[in-house]
Amino acid sequence: MTPDTKQTGPVAAETENLQEVIKRARFVLFDFDGPICRLFAGHSAETVAKDLVKWLERQGLRGLLTEEERVHPDPMAVLYAVNRRHPHSDLVVELEERLTQQELKAVPSAWPTEFADPLIRTWSAVGARLAVATNNSPRTAATYLESRGLAGCFVPNIYGRTQDLHHLKPHPHCLVRALNVMGAAASDALMIGDTPTDFDAAQRAGVPFLGYARNAEKEKELRSAGAGEVVRSLETVLQMVRGDDVNPAR
Repeated sequence: MTPDTKQTGPVAAETENLQEVIKRARFVLFDFDGPICRLFAGHSAETVAKDLVKWLERQGLRGLLTEEERVHPDPMAVLYAVNRRHPHSDLVVELEERLTQQELKAVPSAWPTEFADPLIRTWSAVGARLAVATNNSPRTAATYLESRGLAGCFVPNIYGRTQDLHHLKPHPHCLVRALNVMGAAASDALMIGDTPTDFDAAQRAGVPFLGYARNAEKEKELRSAGAGEVVRSLETVLQMVRGDDVNPAR
């Protein structure tokens, strides 16, 4: 056996496994920020997090956050921290709405994930039922999809963050809602996500998982979490949905 053969064998097996996963998927659940677009590509998530912290400080609530939480680059971390200390409070409701408004401001400058648009249209055209299952606001996802002419591929199956923050992934709530509304068995579905929390939610819901990793660091995180199927480009998935030949060595 030549070195090329040794290298190609496992890759060919991975490609075959991925093809089987995609072939079985009659219902496809997309995470939003990552697999569909980079929401904060032109509207810094770190800036949004700082805005939320400043708003809390103006309310005289600086002491709610630790120093690490005050400088965290992820606005969701700020929301999580406040919810842990004041669950189901008016404060959490107000903070969640402020985050939603910041997400909506980010929509016009969001970057579409390469090959996501044609993949969504193709998968829908060949008869798969599509849904969004995200920790972002469903209003944000719906606004973005409408701007790309993709809303018809998903509506009404867009499930995201509510004021019950304990339902955010890795809790499987939004995945289970999507499956129930579509009348889908978990084994007939596929979740496409880019974080370990997406993978955990899929595991808890019993849904097969496909990881999307835009770089090596993201891929390492997903594989360390236990994800078996991970792609670095949605082009491979698009080719398989179209029924094109896929070069296993690519």
